[in-house]
Amino acid sequence: MKIAIAAIAISAIGLFAFTTTKNKPEPTSTNVVVGGIKFNKITYAKALKQAKSSKKLIFIDVYTSWCGPCKQMAKTTFQSEKVGNYFNEKFINMKLDAELEADGTKVATDFKVTAYPTMLFINGDGKLIKRVVGYQTEEKLLSIAEGLK
Repeated sequence: MKIAIAAIAISAIGLFAFTTTKNKPEPTSTNVVVGGIKFNKITYAKALKQAKSSKKLIFIDVYTSWCGPCKQMAKTTFQSEKVGNYFNEKFINMKLDAELEADGTKVATDFKVTAYPTMLFINGDGKLIKRVVGYQTEEKLLSIAEGLK
């Protein structure tokens, strides 16, 4: 009897674990962080054209997959509603992996990025307006961005 009860319990736990895992939504890749910065999935060349025609600056988050502060900013600062509202209105926003994306390696080389995260503010002519290196809080990043206009 004890063996039968144990078998039923184990089966129930296994079934619960399977259905819980099975019903989880698959992660999706999207351009928008709800409430935060909308990072456009466009080429650097296209961003330059958009910046020139819209008279906006390009904001580029240059990161790497292994960078702890980069991951932390992605979870915190870049998801802030205040930061998102300001950056989405004022900038053309991009995220570029400096090691895995062609545009990322080009931008990192052209702008001599040697530490991560590095955030670049670039005009439509490709001229660097401001470089920010290291983890930035919501308040600090907003203060820097507001100082550019």
